[in-house]
Amino acid sequence: MPERSRVDAFVATVVSGDHVKAISDFYHENASMQEPGKEPRRGRELLENHEQNALDRLDRMYTHPARAVLIDGDNVVIQWIFDATSRDGVTRRLEELALQRWQGDRIIEERFFYDTASAWAVVQP
Repeated sequence: MPERSRVDAFVATVVSGDHVKAISDFYHENASMQEPGKEPRRGRELLENHEQNALDRLDRMYTHPARAVLIDGDNVVIQWIFDATSRDGVTRRLEELALQRWQGDRIIEERFFYDTASAWAVVQP
């Protein structure tokens, strides 16, 4: 079960924009992430590479402060809003819930929940 301070440190790292560092510092070596309707990605190194590749395609990623952080034993739910600005200047938004299962002080499993129809909607031309 994670301490509240550990979860808060994770959230602060993501909000700072260092998403790859958040994975390396807070995810278990055998962690998985799963998008809606997709097979999970497995292994911290793969997760780091996937995140870095996604960020490299963008001009900028802005992570809003978490709207809610709920902790229940090993389960954590975070309400996130991300604004991704492409190289051509278009900003798109994703609002999601991340359901995490922690093992000790590291995330072992994470599933994302969002409306795939409105995901990454344009918020600024």
